[in-house]
Amino acid sequence: MVIQQLVNGLALGSVYALIALGYTMVYGIIRLINFAHGDIFMLGAYYGYFAITMFNIPFALALPLTMVLAAVTGMAVERLAYKPLRQAPRIASLITAIGVSLLLQNLGLKFFEARPRPYPRIMRTVVWDLGGVVVSNVQLIMLALAIALMVLISLIVYRTKIGKAMRAVSFDKDAARLMGIDADMVISITFALGSALAAAGGMLVGFYYNRISPTMGSMYGLKAFVAAVVGGIGIVPGAMLGGLIMGVAEVFVIAFVSSMLKDAIAFAILIVILLFKPAGLLGRAVREKV
Repeated sequence: MVIQQLVNGLALGSVYALIALGYTMVYGIIRLINFAHGDIFMLGAYYGYFAITMFNIPFALALPLTMVLAAVTGMAVERLAYKPLRQAPRIASLITAIGVSLLLQNLGLKFFEARPRPYPRIMRTVVWDLGGVVVSNVQLIMLALAIALMVLISLIVYRTKIGKAMRAVSFDKDAARLMGIDADMVISITFALGSALAAAGGMLVGFYYNRISPTMGSMYGLKAFVAAVVGGIGIVPGAMLGGLIMGVAEVFVIAFVSSMLKDAIAFAILIVILLFKPAGLLGRAVREKV
């Protein structure tokens, strides 16, 4: 029973980790909590839905197409809403992020309708019983895709020139500019990468739960943000760890306590972490002049 729930928790946690990566990357670069990120996740789910149902694009092609569309959406949001406030007080950007989130959610309610939609089945579900642990092909595909994307983003951040530029801008934006790095372009690419990961998470959730709605980004976005804080916001491995912890904790609470507490456990974990490890599990407390 415990192993079964652990498998289920890792599958769900991998989605939280994908979304949390977008939060942590953006925060690491410009110290902004992008509350619209959960709604990019929602848009990604709908991009994939329409690609498969209206244009009959197979899942293998719909996933990268959805990620590209979400990346463009994320860059547009950054250029139109956040870039003009780059030199403004941080509270202005935070309020704008909340406003963009509400705007995207209400646009979703307007154009996609409020009713939940069943996600298209792209394959027949096959279930295996491995010594009492039930595993489906859907779970394996979900987990494998999420892990592959997390490995890919880690390689981009730590093994490529653009990743080095992202880390330089995160460390000191002004010094990075003096070294010839186009900080604005780096920030846009960061938004694009984070949005692409969120869109992949949206498709995987639709694929796994067979249900999407315009308001789905709110709770998933909040839980992913909590996951980023739990792991250490601004730290890529921390977002992955936090996402997996959140998924496993949620599934265990549903199985052994009560399904009514599945959302509350996320914030209970957040409170405990902030009390005993304010910088997150992988974060380090640093002194900052104000």
